[in-house]
This record gives sequence, structure tokens and C-alpha cells, in this order.
Amino acid sequence: MSHNIIALKEKNKKRENYICLFFFFSVYLNRMLDKKEKSKIITQFKTHDNDTGSPEVQVALLTKSIDTLTKHLKKNPKDVHSRRGLLTMVSKRKKLLDFLKKESMRRFNRLVKKLDL
Repeated sequence: MSHNIIALKEKNKKRENYICLFFFFSVYLNRMLDKKEKSKIITQFKTHDNDTGSPEVQVALLTKSIDTLTKHLKKNPKDVHSRRGLLTMVSKRKKLLDFLKKESMRRFNRLVKKLDL
């Protein structure tokens, strides 16, 4: 009986560690782009005056974060947690690009050409 309790405590401790790593990683990703860079990218790719969330802006921000994280991973090849975050960002960018391609091929082509993807 006590063996099961110890195993359960260890399992909860691992879960807490994963949760802490997740929050640390999400904060780390948000700090990769400072406010100046982020606002510069938004002004460059926005579709109207108050635009901050269009697919073009989101893809541009993700592309900049992916480039920054790729440079980090070249220096730190054993950073597995950052590599996982990179893969999630690439996946999210792919989904956004697929959505944009389905909605408007003209906007998609313009964005791909502008970002050199």
C-alpha cells in the first residue's frame, strides 16, 4: 500500500516539473521578441490600421521567433525543450499558412514572397 503512495507522489512531482517547465518556456518565448521588434513587424505586415492578429502578422511574428530560436539551437544543440517549442511554432505557422492559402491565394503568395519562405 505504501509503495503505491510513494509512486503516486513521484508521479505528481514529475507532473509539477513539467508544468513549471511549460510556464518557463512560454515566458521565454514571449521574451524572444522585444516590443520594438514586435511593433516593427506588426506595422510592416498589418492589413489595416488596427490590425494585430491577422494571419499575415501572426505568421511574420512566428517566422521571426523561429529564426531566433533556430540560431539559439545551433549554439545549444542539447536544448530539447526549446527544440520542442520550435516544432510547435513551425506547426502553428504551417496551419496559419494553410488557412491563408485557402482564404486568399493572392495574400498567401504576397506573404510568402515577402518573408522568403
